[in-house]
Amino acid sequence: MTRTTLSPERRTEDLRRLTEESFDVLVVGGGVTGAGVALDAATRGMRVAIVEAQDWGAGTSSRSSKLIHGGLRYLQMLDFHLVRQALRERSLLLRTVAPHLVRPVPIVYPLRQPVVERAYVGAGIALYDALAWSTGTSRGLPWHRHLSRAQALAAAPGLRRDSLVGAIEYFDAQVDDARFVTELVRTAVGFGSVAVNRVAMVGALQDGTRVTGARVTDNETGEEIRVQSAVTILATGPWTEDTEAIAGRPRAVNVRPSKGVHLVVGRDKIDASVALVVRTERSMLFVLPWGDHWLIGTTDTDWEHDKAVPVTTAADVDYLLAHVNEVLARPLSSADVEATFGGLRPLVGGVGVVRGPGEQGAVRLDRLSRGQPSTTRISREHAVARPSPGLVVVSGGKFTTYRVMAADAVDAALASGGLSAGPCITSRVRLVGAEGYEVWRAQAGALAEKHLVPSATVVRLLERYGGRALDLLDAIDTHRHLAEPIPDGAGYLAAEAAYAVTHEGARHLDDVLLRRTRIGIETADGGQSAAKLVAEVVAPLLGWDDGVVDEELEAYRRIAQLEYVAGDRPADDEAAARRAATLGPRLPLP
Repeated sequence: MTRTTLSPERRTEDLRRLTEESFDVLVVGGGVTGAGVALDAATRGMRVAIVEAQDWGAGTSSRSSKLIHGGLRYLQMLDFHLVRQALRERSLLLRTVAPHLVRPVPIVYPLRQPVVERAYVGAGIALYDALAWSTGTSRGLPWHRHLSRAQALAAAPGLRRDSLVGAIEYFDAQVDDARFVTELVRTAVGFGSVAVNRVAMVGALQDGTRVTGARVTDNETGEEIRVQSAVTILATGPWTEDTEAIAGRPRAVNVRPSKGVHLVVGRDKIDASVALVVRTERSMLFVLPWGDHWLIGTTDTDWEHDKAVPVTTAADVDYLLAHVNEVLARPLSSADVEATFGGLRPLVGGVGVVRGPGEQGAVRLDRLSRGQPSTTRISREHAVARPSPGLVVVSGGKFTTYRVMAADAVDAALASGGLSAGPCITSRVRLVGAEGYEVWRAQAGALAEKHLVPSATVVRLLERYGGRALDLLDAIDTHRHLAEPIPDGAGYLAAEAAYAVTHEGARHLDDVLLRRTRIGIETADGGQSAAKLVAEVVAPLLGWDDGVVDEELEAYRRIAQLEYVAGDRPADDEAAARRAATLGPRLPLP
């Protein structure tokens, strides 16, 4: 790879390239799928550009359960293909693609009935492990094991004794989803891609029936740019139908957004050394370790309001607390909830594929409506459509299978654009930070001595940045003040705020506080106390004067308050209205 830095200077250069160059593939959407598409196409030797209207991963891809998993509940739906596919991807991410970002997590499934449930659940989890083994890739995770009640309580003393008769422990994997997306984009850039965030598609370029690129607007300056490309790929998740309309094409993929809400509570509120999973009447509820916190989620309900920031309601909080309290010895209350976050799953309800080279439009689709069926029963399969020559649409799927979605989308682009390239090779491509991670992790003590920082700090940086942690340590050597933790910043260093701007494409305070770091969900005030110091660190790097700093602080205050002011609303429509009033004029663009 060449340089992978997403600096302000690089953004300026890439904006120029969008104007002056033509591309084989233009990707619209910078979530995990779009970033995966950019990397896939770039590693096949194609000329690639990717644009994102907000920040990298700002939508669904930074608001997931942060699990890399096959999906136990899809076994119950008999979706064996999806589960096996996802388990293969889990193995590749763990051992090859991103070992610095994806790591194993033990999960305990409490059993409430001694014989029938143990046999039923045990058979399902055994099949889960067997499917992982059948993929032909190294599992990288231990096999499941049955636990007695005493063994389960030893692993999770916080469980209520009368809530279980035993348990089954199995393994999946966990990831910082927002960091993963950033590293995907940086890796694509390293293989030659042009990548610019805060740039929105506003229209399509066309020659007759063929799409030949897109008109995009730089949301930072208002400048409009015409980007020429052989194929344009829309990878915009919940915004799929919006961007299809912007492209001026009939709907090719039906997307039904489903809201998933998570609660964040302190690690001391639940006494356990493992993650937990609890069956609900709708789905499965996870209690997942996250640094000094637990993530509790998720819900699965229709969302018919503004897609920019799906908000949490009192009903969401009550639902999650009621179900997790069924198994906890010390029940949680709303006062224990330090933060919440919600995302939208782009569930696919139908797809039309145009097969003829001169055809346009899409076959008629029956739109999924409320209660037809429940979102919990819709498969997480993805869809790829070609509504007209030069245009590909990809949506659906799940975070774990982003690489498969990307490969299918690029294959469709090759057919649509008359391009030629080899097969997908991303199963062998390591993301930025993965190279050398294992070596440097073994030398953490020596690195701590060399750079005069605590060993725990080095380990923490290595587990967030992999081998690129050396960039931060070198910066600390030059500017010792960057070694200081951000006050009220959940242990993050000033160096991490600076690095977010100089290397990772952050443009605003919410980029730094919500995605490059997770201060916004790991502090009780949503990162508001940390925001001023972070602004002081990044202001000179982004050229902000005092007026811009004040604007950024006020904008972030509104964003951080969003969940708190909406959480006392009982229904989605009330919460959505409160959200719009809280955010004011700076609404994220679709």
